[in-house]
Amino acid sequence: MSSRDLQGIGMTSLRTRERMVQRLGDLGISNLRVLEALLHVPRHLFVEEAFAHRAYEDAALPIAFNQTISQPWIVARMTEVLVSALPEGTAKVLEIGTGCGYQTAILARLFAHVYSIERIAPLLDRTQTRLRGLGVHNLTLKCADGSFGWSRHAPFDGILITAAAPALPAALGRQLAEGGVLVLPEGGQQQTLKVYRKRGERLEVQELEPVRFVPLLAGVER
Repeated sequence: MSSRDLQGIGMTSLRTRERMVQRLGDLGISNLRVLEALLHVPRHLFVEEAFAHRAYEDAALPIAFNQTISQPWIVARMTEVLVSALPEGTAKVLEIGTGCGYQTAILARLFAHVYSIERIAPLLDRTQTRLRGLGVHNLTLKCADGSFGWSRHAPFDGILITAAAPALPAALGRQLAEGGVLVLPEGGQQQTLKVYRKRGERLEVQELEPVRFVPLLAGVER
C-alpha cells in the first residue's frame, strides 16, 4: 500500500482526518492516546471506494456483505472505555465482530495483542488482507460465532463487542480476566452501551448511553 493511499487526498486527506479528531474531542472524547490512534488509522481505506469521500464524517457507512462501519464517535467512545481501564501497551483484548477491521486497527495501536472474531468468512478474508497491507501484525483473527468467545486464548483483559446482544453472552463473561473490562451494546429495539467489570466471581455493570447497533448473530457464513 503506497504512502499516497495512506495519506489520502482531498476529502480523504490527513487534514480532513485531523478535523474529525478535533470534532471527537469537542464531543467529549478526551483520551489523547485514543485520539492519536484515530488520527493515524486511515478510515477511508476501510470503506467502499464510493463512500471514501465521506469516510471522515461522523456517520456509519455501508461496507461489503451488507455490513456497516461504525461512526467514528462510537469507535472512539468504546475504545476510550477500554483504554481508560487497562494498563497501557500490556493488555490482551478480544474483539467480537471484526467487520472491515477499522476498530481492530485502532485497538492494535493501543494494546499488546488483539484477538478478533468475525462470522462472515469472505469479509474476514478481505479484512485480513487489508490489515496486513497496513502493517498491522499484533493480532490474531478467526472466523467463528463470536458469542462463544475464544477460550483457547482466554482470559482476556478487555473484550469489546461491536454488535448488540439482548444480554451478555455467558461464555464472554467467563473469559474475562479478573479486573478485566467488557464493553457491550446490550438490548433489542432499545440498546444501551454497558461496561462490565469482573471482581472475583461477580460482574459489576455500569450503564453509559443509548446506542444503536446491528444485532449479534449466531453461526458462521462461508
